[in-house]
Amino acid sequence: MDPLADALTISGVQGALGTRVEAGGPWALALDGQSGTTLHAVTAGRAWLSVPGAEPAELGSGDVVLVPAGAAHRLGDQPGLAEPAQPAGPASGEAGEVIRLGTGPVTTRIATIHYRTDPVTLTQILSALPALVHVRADSGTAGLNDTVRMLARELADPGIGTSAVLRSLVDIVLVEMLRAWLSESPPECFGTWLGALGDPVVGKALQHLHQDPATPWTTASLAEAISVSRATLARRFPIAVGQTPAAYLALWRMDLAAVRLRDTHDSLETIAESVGYGSVPAFTRAFTRAHGRTPGRYRSQARSH
Repeated sequence: MDPLADALTISGVQGALGTRVEAGGPWALALDGQSGTTLHAVTAGRAWLSVPGAEPAELGSGDVVLVPAGAAHRLGDQPGLAEPAQPAGPASGEAGEVIRLGTGPVTTRIATIHYRTDPVTLTQILSALPALVHVRADSGTAGLNDTVRMLARELADPGIGTSAVLRSLVDIVLVEMLRAWLSESPPECFGTWLGALGDPVVGKALQHLHQDPATPWTTASLAEAISVSRATLARRFPIAVGQTPAAYLALWRMDLAAVRLRDTHDSLETIAESVGYGSVPAFTRAFTRAHGRTPGRYRSQARSH
């Protein structure tokens, strides 16, 4: 069982290639109101990323950075926010369109990818990350470096099936980046859902909860399953995840149920049993508390969109 793959799938993370930057000489690009989490991958050259209230970050070739949804930021050849910059709104250009900036020869190339999630999902991975996640090429994993190079080659020299390759690469680069960031274990990783996977105790507990969500887990039975004391798990799980095992399991069950209600024709009885509820009324009460509507109304509304 892979909790990260599980959570990305259930939360409906979908990536799409955004505008690409080709720049040389003095240049700056202002981005504001992006609808999803934004990933910038520097495929050649260097750039500065400036975000209000934070120190500018210098990005080198092979670096990848994640910026939260809606966060205003700026890319340019120099740090800071004061100089005029070309705007790039959330609907600027077609997917994959090239923005040419500056008057000098092209020295910097940046691929931008936007990730959207299902807003109904309670287990959100990307929105729980720090304000800025920056993985440098020289500290990333070989998998991330290889993926960025493959992305650069595919964009520079498209061929048969390029659109299919790019659809896969936008998903792979996100996973490889999260892997690399987790392997670095920076201080800001602590206390996030992703950081919890790196905790040898909490990571094992999450695996069990994801693998057997219908099991009536208690802190004691979960601790026994991963061979630690109840006190240890009761102390470490809330610190790492921000909630008790029981609270996390309840939300995860509701996410699993929501996806099955939307995507299948399974009966309420079948769905309730699959997520650990012995009766439809008990399941209905729990689902309504979590999602603000009954399972039946949720199903009809989800399918009407």
